[in-house]
Amino acid sequence: MENQNVYWKPVTLKNILKFAVPTIAMTVFMSFYTMVDGLFVSNLIGTNGLSAINLTAPVIQLVTAISTMLATGGSAVIMRKMGEKKEEEAREDFTFLILVNVFVGIVMCGLGYVVMGPVFSGMNLSPEVYGYCVAYLSRYLLFTVPILLMNNFTLYMIASEKAALSLVCSVAGGVLNMILDYVFLAVFSMGISGAAIATGLGYSVTAVVGLVVFGQKKSLLHFKKPVFRWKVLFQAAANGSSEMATALVTGIITMMFNWTMLRYAGEDGVASVTIIMYVLMFASSLYTGYSYGVAPMISFYHGEKNGEKLKKVIGVSLRVIGMISLLTVAGSFFLTKPLVSIFARPEHPVYDLAVTGNRICTIALFFIGFNIFASGLFTALSNGIVSAVLAFSRSFVFMMITMLALPAVLGLNGIWLATPVAELMALFLSGYMFYKYKKKYGY
Repeated sequence: MENQNVYWKPVTLKNILKFAVPTIAMTVFMSFYTMVDGLFVSNLIGTNGLSAINLTAPVIQLVTAISTMLATGGSAVIMRKMGEKKEEEAREDFTFLILVNVFVGIVMCGLGYVVMGPVFSGMNLSPEVYGYCVAYLSRYLLFTVPILLMNNFTLYMIASEKAALSLVCSVAGGVLNMILDYVFLAVFSMGISGAAIATGLGYSVTAVVGLVVFGQKKSLLHFKKPVFRWKVLFQAAANGSSEMATALVTGIITMMFNWTMLRYAGEDGVASVTIIMYVLMFASSLYTGYSYGVAPMISFYHGEKNGEKLKKVIGVSLRVIGMISLLTVAGSFFLTKPLVSIFARPEHPVYDLAVTGNRICTIALFFIGFNIFASGLFTALSNGIVSAVLAFSRSFVFMMITMLALPAVLGLNGIWLATPVAELMALFLSGYMFYKYKKKYGY
């Protein structure tokens, strides 16, 4: 049981952060992958290339949605079995779910090539932006299986107390991505296709290392002959359905943002949305990283039926997220102009659009962290239904309401206000669910 020492230690802020900080750092570096592409593309290709990256994002999110579901849901199921002392069964399930991901990756890659043409053709894009979209996505899809493995191995490394290794992989992948972006774009002039290949190779680092690490029996989780328990697949899918819903509806909402911005501000508006999404993505990665970091502890204590430790973990987590929220709001607001200037020069129309939009959207950072943690909490407790309701309401229902209503009344500013208002609505729902199930789970 040496590999599980962290689960037996007292629940203190120091021990929780020691477990979660590597995961936070890892998710922050992972958020750099797309941001680095945007940085090089905007400076070496132009804002039309930046618009294309945002326009391809919904297809990418749709392609990876199922893997996200299996990774988060599967981790909760497997770590619960670990807490129940069913180690061998958990390892069989782990191997089975990884094989499912490989199959899913192959299928989703093929579907991606089928849908991208009709999707981009229906947007009435300029020929230049359309060409950038096809070039970027067609190269990115080649790395679908490694990217899905990366999604899974990242969480399973955390669950196996290898968060530090996961961080190293993320940093190595990010550095490789940056180097290859420069080499492919600045040296070999490969254009936006080079940015996609650089990103895919960066993601592949974690996939390759994961295959090596989990191939060794000394790892807490490791590959062994799989047993095809379809009940486990169903449980993983149910538990991770909220994360899949988030990925799916994020893609849909991103398309809505793009279509609305094309209507109100043209392709410059899409480029400004891309910059703001980078800022929000970077801040949100802190909350996501923390939630992923403590999820195995929550699942383990839930499986162990240790209500005292479960209550302490959640109490400390709410205070940590509150502090992160204050810091990210202050940082995003006061650093808006420097952040935007990285992607667009002050004289460019995109600059003013992005500065105004980011300052309004920053309000959402007061609420996002609590909503992300609430959804992750119920996933870790194997209550995928509540988690899915929270995620779907936050990412789709509330966003759909605000995206349809606010721009009609407030115009362009209504687009920027849509995210903060939707997150505030989601916060009330998260609070209701949290207190409704407090007695059931004993936190």
